[in-house]
Amino acid sequence: MVPPSQNLNLDITAISGICGSISIACWVVVFSPQIVENFRRGSADGLSLQFIIVWLAGDVFNILGAVLQGVLPTMIILAVYYTIADIVLLLQCFYYRGFTWHDEIVTSKPSHVGEATERTGLLAPNPDRSRRSSTVSASHLSPVVPLLEAPKASDPPALTHLKPTTRLQATLFNLIAILMVCAAGVMGWYVSNRSQGGHSSKKSSSSDDILNFNLWGQIFGYFCAVLYLGSRVPQILLNYRRKSTEGVSMLFFLFACIGNLTYVLSIFAYEPHCSGKRGQCREGEAASVYGRYIAVNASWLAGSLGTLFLDLGIFAQFFLYREQE
Repeated sequence: MVPPSQNLNLDITAISGICGSISIACWVVVFSPQIVENFRRGSADGLSLQFIIVWLAGDVFNILGAVLQGVLPTMIILAVYYTIADIVLLLQCFYYRGFTWHDEIVTSKPSHVGEATERTGLLAPNPDRSRRSSTVSASHLSPVVPLLEAPKASDPPALTHLKPTTRLQATLFNLIAILMVCAAGVMGWYVSNRSQGGHSSKKSSSSDDILNFNLWGQIFGYFCAVLYLGSRVPQILLNYRRKSTEGVSMLFFLFACIGNLTYVLSIFAYEPHCSGKRGQCREGEAASVYGRYIAVNASWLAGSLGTLFLDLGIFAQFFLYREQE
């Protein structure tokens, strides 16, 4: 006889495998939108330097904790990949902003030649103005016409002439990108599951590695969680001080949110393996095994859930400051 709960267990195992594959797919591409955004703008002013540095430290502890605790090799490889991507973002910040450890707030835009600003004043002397006074037309005598040089034919067109991306276009682009990455994760799980006869995500009941505590692995795991939580604070503060999220890629945080959410779901969707015949559990044994499993992964759960809630605060800043702009 097949146990009545077998179909349910298969569903739980499949959900865990699918969520884990989607999480891996999101974390593989999570840094790409921000790297491209920095390269496209030729600037990294929108990104907090402390955010990247603290995140890099968290990834280093993630590698140490994952190796000592004996998690899946895939997660160790991803942790190494995160560290390399963090270094790329950090090098971008140093390249565009110089070797500094502080976030600079750029709020004012450079003024044009001859344009009156709060610092220059309306009657400030301008040497260029005296040289072109003989060529000033009568239209400049009007108080409503600014005294500016006529644009030259060789000057590049202003960026304001470019057609801006509408909110609907940006939303559709982000949605399509997310769906493609999630579909890639599901396809990866399906191919892996089929290649191993439908048992790729099942855990051997004789292996107790995932239920054993490693002291230093747990310590590094909690260090990692604290650093991940602290990394979001500088970015939130920088956005608040700038009253803008310009230069920060929304896809960067969207993929981070989906990656953390699916990672948490893949951990919670765990099928306990008991010591009885055919894996049957005695009364209370399944809950005990599941509780120990969650305790072993508690630091990684805390880091993922905590950063997920903080990223929601960054999303609130995206919509709040975009409405103001």
